[in-house]
Amino acid sequence: MVLRSFEDRLERLVEGVFSRAFKSGLQPVEVGRRLVREMEASRTVDVGGRGLAPNRFVIRVSIDDFQRFAQVQETLLAELTATVRGYASQEGLSFLGRVSIEFQADPTLRVGVFRLHPSYDERISGGDADTWIEGLDGTHHQLKDRVMTIGRLSTSDIVIDDQNVSRQHAELHPVGDSYELIDLGSTNGCKVNGQRIDRHILADGDEITLGPVRLRYRRP
Repeated sequence: MVLRSFEDRLERLVEGVFSRAFKSGLQPVEVGRRLVREMEASRTVDVGGRGLAPNRFVIRVSIDDFQRFAQVQETLLAELTATVRGYASQEGLSFLGRVSIEFQADPTLRVGVFRLHPSYDERISGGDADTWIEGLDGTHHQLKDRVMTIGRLSTSDIVIDDQNVSRQHAELHPVGDSYELIDLGSTNGCKVNGQRIDRHILADGDEITLGPVRLRYRRP
């Protein structure tokens, strides 16, 4: 399901902003599929019985593919990171640190060929200590390096006590050094800076509206 969602989004991107970059050579969806396979092959269990997945991925590609990927690197890395985190969530896997995906140019590889190297790296910090969601009433919700839930349910990470907010309204997914806001099919929807969204990667100062409730994403 996670991979299918990734493939659907990539197909739309390839038809739009990626159209010129990915007419030939290595296709992003191939990388996404390999990431999921490598996570499955490399998963392990820690001493506490917790399932772990690699959190660092180095992807070596040809020089030509590297140059093409550089044109859309920020968006592509965000999509790949979301895929990794989504698969981990689906499988109940955790990470030792923040997910890191890096492309490297390898002159020994031909166009369309790539090598993926997964590893466990607890040295990569979460980078979330100074990231939070604030309400207009002064409430302050510190974000963690994991999926955060927003809704009326008392078990939500960010509880909003308003009948116009759905019980499970939205989620915040860590993506690179930011977070992606994902609407969970809520009744009154999500807006970012006044625009209705299904999913949106947040930037510092973005105003989030959930029904009548306004919040702000802050990252110095």
